[in-house]
Amino acid sequence: MMYVFFDGRTEDVTAIEAQYPLTCVEHASEIPDGELVLHIAPEGISLSSGSLEMHGDFRTMLPRVGKLSQEMLVKAVKPKNFPEGALAVDATAGMGEDSFLLAAAGFRVKLFEYNPVIAMLLADSLRRGLEDEELAEIVGRMELVPGDSIGGISNMLEPIDLIYLDPMFPERQKSGLIKKKFQLLQRLERPCDDEDALLNAAVAARPTKLIIKRPLKGPQLAGLKPGYTIQGKAIRYDCFAFPRE
Repeated sequence: MMYVFFDGRTEDVTAIEAQYPLTCVEHASEIPDGELVLHIAPEGISLSSGSLEMHGDFRTMLPRVGKLSQEMLVKAVKPKNFPEGALAVDATAGMGEDSFLLAAAGFRVKLFEYNPVIAMLLADSLRRGLEDEELAEIVGRMELVPGDSIGGISNMLEPIDLIYLDPMFPERQKSGLIKKKFQLLQRLERPCDDEDALLNAAVAARPTKLIIKRPLKGPQLAGLKPGYTIQGKAIRYDCFAFPRE
């Protein structure tokens, strides 16, 4: 069961209702302790349960923009090898942090997110980002596409320059904040269980480059050997290049 707390703001929750049993309330006192709550308020949308709460905020990414060349993802992608305004697809967008880095590096980014709750949280983060003068230019290059990326990638008409896959889940992170986020998100969905189909759709799209984020010692996705790899302390990026036909 999930509770939706409308706190001075209404929102269409039809997509969520199709996947989760919902109880909509107008007062916090109506929500039993420990239940999963989607809190919809004028200042933003958050997900909470008891003392745990999360909401998207791209302002926390600004310090990383100042050191963009040091980001492992940016090193893996090598943005200078792409034309201005190149199209990137983040097929597993989550809360959009990696997409934000790609947009900061100059890509137009389509963000696919199939979980309707996460998609709503992400959409709200993007909305607030567009209203922030420090974020607006970057966020303006990000477009959310709620729904399944496997079919979405297959149906795209525009050539894709970069596809990014992160089928892992946030338990790989160690900070207390991410652990709290994971405790909430794991109540919404399981880790990706359709990795092979996702990879096949990405390869079939023939992007110029495909980047896959993996645990440092994890297996290659579907056994596909990368052209090169960028490694960190806990994760790595497997990188593939495809010649244009």
